Amino acid sequence: MNIENYILSHSQPESELLARLDREANVRLLHPRMVSGHIQGRLLSTISYMMRPSRILEIGTYVGYSAMCLAEGLADDGKVITIDIDDEIEDMAREYISQSPYASKIDFRIGDALELIPQMDETFDLVFIDGNKRDYIAYFEAVLPKVKDGGFILADNTLWAGKVTEKPASNDYQTKGLIAFNDYIATRTDVDRFILPLRDGLTIIRIRHSERSEESYNNSKI
Repeated sequence: MNIENYILSHSQPESELLARLDREANVRLLHPRMVSGHIQGRLLSTISYMMRPSRILEIGTYVGYSAMCLAEGLADDGKVITIDIDDEIEDMAREYISQSPYASKIDFRIGDALELIPQMDETFDLVFIDGNKRDYIAYFEAVLPKVKDGGFILADNTLWAGKVTEKPASNDYQTKGLIAFNDYIATRTDVDRFILPLRDGLTIIRIRHSERSEESYNNSKI
């Protein structure tokens, strides 16, 4: 038994709905690995339960697997806003989300996250970034003012099958985007960050607005 199967056999099982969604994605879709899947799904659920967030923002819905996992730990009045730009997969995602016991807590929107986020009058406890890898820095900057002090941003795929440790091909813009994002986050003094080597890498970022505000105030006095 390999380590992944061992983890799966000793972790909370998938719900019947999530297992069915994962199977259908593997049969119907060209890139089924984009589904969060069992192990990552249980991690997202656990983080949500630990935080009991009122508002979660997800950038990159795909088939809705991760949105449903994140919704599991919401506060009683909580909501997940999940955004995807690909309307071709919308029907499949909505079909499964509608069957979820958390359907009423999931607000699924189709569009460009970088256009929709500035229009939102929300403060988020947790943000999950899993959209276009070339835009990770832009996503981070767009959501940062809307994350509460002490809130978290999770960025998926930040190890990218190890390609972030190598020199990317000149036309490999996804890898270049992730390398730039990882380097950018590593230079920030207003966040705590850790890359968890789970699947394709998950960066956990804690936001410290108050320290940044204090630093800005002190600099203004110089």
